[in-house]
Amino acid sequence: MFEIEVEGEAGQEAIGRRLALNCVPPCIVYLEGDLGAGKTTLARGFLRQLGYQGRVKSPTYTLLEPYELDALSCYHFDLYRLADPEELEYLGIEDLLGSDAILLIEWPERGEGLLPPADLKVRISHQGQGRVLIFSAESEQGAKSYEALQRDLAKG
Repeated sequence: MFEIEVEGEAGQEAIGRRLALNCVPPCIVYLEGDLGAGKTTLARGFLRQLGYQGRVKSPTYTLLEPYELDALSCYHFDLYRLADPEELEYLGIEDLLGSDAILLIEWPERGEGLLPPADLKVRISHQGQGRVLIFSAESEQGAKSYEALQRDLAKG
């Protein structure tokens, strides 16, 4: 595990951009943290780096927002309003797992039991006006992204 501190929304988006640069698909990324921690802000930076120019909003009500980009597919989940983990089957998550996509999943604990395990976890917590982000690799696939990101961030 390694952690970094960021200040403000721009700092959070910048880390999301760096994560996108170093994320090796296919990859399942859990974004963990309290309400307002900045999970969607991190996802916005991630998607911007991949070339998405539209509005990036939290899929709180739709649960899933797909992004078909030039180089790959990215699926942003927000499971905060998931009533039952079995609802994931209706979202077609099984179909997405066989692809070379990146899945960004907010509130993964709500899908416990049916949600596939993470390759990479990002835990975001408040610290004063800023945030602390803790990254951990959870699989061999996640270790590739984790190590690349750690090297990139160490460069400054």
